Amino acid sequence: MTDKPVGFAHGLTNYGDKDFSLYLRRSFASSMGYSRDMLAKPVVGIAYTGSGFNNCHRHFPEMLEAVKRGVLAAGALPVEFPTISLGEVFLNPTSLKFRNLMSMDTEEMIRAQPMDSVILMGGCDKTVPAQLMGAVSANLPAIGLVAGPMMTGRHNGERLGACTDCRRFWAQYRAGKVSDQEISTVEGRLATTAGTCAVMGTASTMACIAEALGMILPGTAAIPAVHADRLRAAEATGAAAVNLIGSKMTPDKIVTAKSVENALRVLLALGGSTNAVIHLTAIAGRAGIKVSLERLNELSNTTPVLVNLKPVGDGYMEDFFAAGGMGALLRELKDLLHLDAMTVTGDTLGQRLDAPHYSFVDRTIIAERSKPLEPQGGLVALFGNLAPKGAILKRSAADSKLFETEGRAVVFSSLTDLAARVDDPKLDINANDIMVLQNAGPNSPDAMPEAGYLPIPKKLAAAGVKDMIRISDARMSGTAFGTIVLHVTPDAASGGPLGLVRTGDRIKLSVKNKRIELLVDDAELKKRAAAAKTAAEKPARGYAKLYAQEILGADQGCDFAFLRPD
Repeated sequence: MTDKPVGFAHGLTNYGDKDFSLYLRRSFASSMGYSRDMLAKPVVGIAYTGSGFNNCHRHFPEMLEAVKRGVLAAGALPVEFPTISLGEVFLNPTSLKFRNLMSMDTEEMIRAQPMDSVILMGGCDKTVPAQLMGAVSANLPAIGLVAGPMMTGRHNGERLGACTDCRRFWAQYRAGKVSDQEISTVEGRLATTAGTCAVMGTASTMACIAEALGMILPGTAAIPAVHADRLRAAEATGAAAVNLIGSKMTPDKIVTAKSVENALRVLLALGGSTNAVIHLTAIAGRAGIKVSLERLNELSNTTPVLVNLKPVGDGYMEDFFAAGGMGALLRELKDLLHLDAMTVTGDTLGQRLDAPHYSFVDRTIIAERSKPLEPQGGLVALFGNLAPKGAILKRSAADSKLFETEGRAVVFSSLTDLAARVDDPKLDINANDIMVLQNAGPNSPDAMPEAGYLPIPKKLAAAGVKDMIRISDARMSGTAFGTIVLHVTPDAASGGPLGLVRTGDRIKLSVKNKRIELLVDDAELKKRAAAAKTAAEKPARGYAKLYAQEILGADQGCDFAFLRPD
């Protein structure tokens, strides 16, 4: 019992006698029906996130069997273990609050349990970043396997996909253009299969970013959840995890400054989710890599939008998969990428892209660089006295006619205030005003929900207004659209200048100059700051207390301070 630890011999429970610890562990493992030969094999851990509160993952039992096939065929023992699962729409106040908790669960279970490599099965919005954060911190050989997107549904002859189309129909319903009966019918047709949202929302964006980082197998980000290729990808991932055993391909060799910059390029070319900026910042931060919003702007200036998917374009993830997927997009961006970045297979990104591949690319979905959908990247960071540490605008999903605007602020002090007043017929607001939501950032009790997609006031929606400038310290779903300034940092609850805005103030937005300015003089702002109310009382116990003590701003990925490396 003195050989180099493999499989169940790793990380023995401490009873003061190593040989007894291994003897006891094997005896208990035998109760699960393993043979002695199986117990001697190396172990591939499988971080498993199936949950009745996560519709995106309902096909995971079948995927798990395919993963196990791949592991067994390659000569190792697959052992799944549960971790927290974050179903986006089933969590209160928001899934982001629990992303860091899931990352801790993932990290600690990888560390504490005996495994030689680990497969990260995730998909729904916050699960993939949480798993990558945990894997980077644990630094055991790891590979991801994403859920894959839903297929679209049908309604009155048109395709429907959660959740861009759900927002479109809801806006029409609020405007009185869709009946109660039709909205009820649409509700049952938006999400009809297993998998993540059918558009380029946060889940699909993070899947593509995982492939750009090199943390999942090439060509696997966009495979639909219900496609047979998804099961083949699961089997191949199992085999790849076995190949990682004993290798030096740990996450710190893969998540590097170069691969993070590659991922930013991909995010911009996709016109991907604004949430991805926060998540990629957090993942990179676990590796000691800073993501600079100034650098994001530099990359955005030279990275065109090439992918025609909702909410930026017209297509769905199933179209992206059929059009050539991430391989086609990466080859289109090839001269902009760091091709020497390593990937989880042991190949460089350049070697991946030079490998033989099916050459068809549907140019209605993935445009040529010479004929981009938009000449600059989908996201832009804004700075100014309203956002000293930055804010984010998804310009590819916004109305360019509003990009150079000065308007009157109409302020909502909280989500409760917004809900109470936004549809009041007496609300003093017009289409040229700028809606401002305060106290919805990471330091607020609401923990930065996807509330930045402020609803157009009902009286304006009924009059035909489809977009107006909205500013907040909140996030918005990657499936949403509109001229919406998000992630204003510092947030209002931490004393940021957003909390000093008053109805009637003038705000100036300039996307060209990348500026967001509150046109109030410094003396008046200092006066308001001096009179500001003290911060709300912090939670007294539990995870809420830990969250309140340790949460960082959006500019640091909303990670916990104590989880980042020194």
